[in-house]
Amino acid sequence: MREEQAEAVAREVLEALEAGRQIEPFSVRRPSFTAREAYAVTKALRRLRVDGGAAPIGRKIGFTNRGIWSEYGVYEPIWGDVYDTTASEVPPDGVIRASHLSEPKIEPEIVFGLAHDLHSGMDERSILDAIGWVAHGFEIVQSVFPGWRFAVADCIAAGGLHGALVVGPRRPVHADERDRLFMALPAFSIALHRNETEIDAGKGANVLNGPLSALKHLVEVLGNDDLNPPLRAGEMVTTGTLTRAFPIVAGEKWSTTLSGIDLPGLAVTIG
Repeated sequence: MREEQAEAVAREVLEALEAGRQIEPFSVRRPSFTAREAYAVTKALRRLRVDGGAAPIGRKIGFTNRGIWSEYGVYEPIWGDVYDTTASEVPPDGVIRASHLSEPKIEPEIVFGLAHDLHSGMDERSILDAIGWVAHGFEIVQSVFPGWRFAVADCIAAGGLHGALVVGPRRPVHADERDRLFMALPAFSIALHRNETEIDAGKGANVLNGPLSALKHLVEVLGNDDLNPPLRAGEMVTTGTLTRAFPIVAGEKWSTTLSGIDLPGLAVTIG
């Protein structure tokens, strides 16, 4: 894909995102559309968003939960950029806005804050040593493609389906706690509630055998990507949904309880 073609796709994606409208998947129009070409769109989309005043502050990893692959017809992880305009702390009133997003869904995730650069070849212990904080958060994903029907390249081109990221309290990762956290991350459990009723449950191992494994996967993918930058100190990375993703509507209350890890659950209301 030529640079001008990638930019044309990125402009169409950005216009759809900003207007809250949906478009036909690019893979339908061009069946040969590949993931490699889609990451060229990622680069162009990032440039357009920066030109519009947004600042990239991290990445989201999607489709790390193998349990949802068959539901969406996507059988490999993807990633997209997170911006200062799409990420925030949980607001004091707990209300998060999603009305501007197309077919939004909620995903409970583990979020890492990087204290050091990450590079290809690092093992999970070394990656943990480079993490400055860990948090639990909700990612709100969206689909600019009607009915959540797409190919993997479409997901990548559409910013990794990222809509918003709401991050809970950040727990600093101290040196004397790293061994305990290393063991807890794949083993902890989570319950997801809608209006006080448990709707699904999951565990850390659901995301490529654990959030650190998911992060390591992204590090290696970026190590082979000559179009997009590697992970740098100061970035945040959200590692994929621990449960299934669920549609959300205004007025619903969504909450989580976590067991086996020193992180609080979250409670938010959809505005």
